[in-house]
Amino acid sequence: MTICIIPARSGSKRVKDKNIKIFHGKPIISYAIKLAKSCGLFKRIIVSTDSSKISKIAEKYGAEVPFLRSKKLANDFTPTSEVLIDCIKKISSQATEYHFCLYPTTTLLCKKDLIDSFKKIKKNDFDHLVAVSYYNVNPYRAFKFVGKNRIKFKLKKFIPFRFQDLPRLCHDTGSFYIYKTKNLLKFNGKFPKKTTYYLLDTYKAINIDTESDFKFAEYMFKYIKNKY
Repeated sequence: MTICIIPARSGSKRVKDKNIKIFHGKPIISYAIKLAKSCGLFKRIIVSTDSSKISKIAEKYGAEVPFLRSKKLANDFTPTSEVLIDCIKKISSQATEYHFCLYPTTTLLCKKDLIDSFKKIKKNDFDHLVAVSYYNVNPYRAFKFVGKNRIKFKLKKFIPFRFQDLPRLCHDTGSFYIYKTKNLLKFNGKFPKKTTYYLLDTYKAINIDTESDFKFAEYMFKYIKNKY
């Protein structure tokens, strides 16, 4: 058994109250809490927030909020690792071997994603796991803007390549991470050498930063729910 930390600060600018915005009838954070409860991995599900409003909602749906996060750890530039370390120290869980970080706007994951990723990091004794997905369009063929009205290839050496012949790249989905606790507590902003990945389907990799992202996530949730 391990511990799940859901970082959910207030003050989101592009999507107002993003972490508790109503998503198909319920606060969006409730889906992350429900997912964490359903997978059977966690002895505790902790929400780290600076907001009493978010705290009440999180507790209503079954998470713990044992403290309110300080404002200095709740700004746009605070690294997630600092939030997690702060939480671990506050709840005295340093002896727990692994900690999950599950983001509150994650609505398209299923419990199998969390279970299989945890099996992977334990089986291979990795220090860190990142949930990733393939890019929809390969960045090796990216353009860059030149002046006001022109573009050119960013990486000229890849111009002759067909898309299917380019190396495949993946990106951080911003949905969840797993850390071996002893490595997280000495995290210096760089990935541990023994960092692995869990590959998510592209449709699960919606990072909600805008109202359009939010609406698209709602559409995909409804589509998947009706399909399966």
